[in-house]
Amino acid sequence: MIEPLRDLPVDFIHEPPKGYEYKVRQHKPNVISIWLYHRRDYVYTTDMVNTIWGFYHSKRQKYYAPINSKKPGEEVSINNTRPYTAMQLNLNPLEQCMYQ
Repeated sequence: MIEPLRDLPVDFIHEPPKGYEYKVRQHKPNVISIWLYHRRDYVYTTDMVNTIWGFYHSKRQKYYAPINSKKPGEEVSINNTRPYTAMQLNLNPLEQCMYQ
């Protein structure tokens, strides 16, 4: 397991959900990956389980939704992300009204 290398970006607006915590890893020289860790009882492991939240490019000061844990996707506004993920919701017009 790779240990966290840095702190969260200064403009990161989310607080971790209850029972979760954010950790940061160096992904590339100017890109960090933001991970969401949580402790739950699973049958297959006693280790802390994690999932990728997204990526942050420090020179551009931009956030990116993940394609997977190794590849950043499209740029996103931090205001359009959620505490659990930077991935964007693909909603139809009716669903969009419910999330506003």
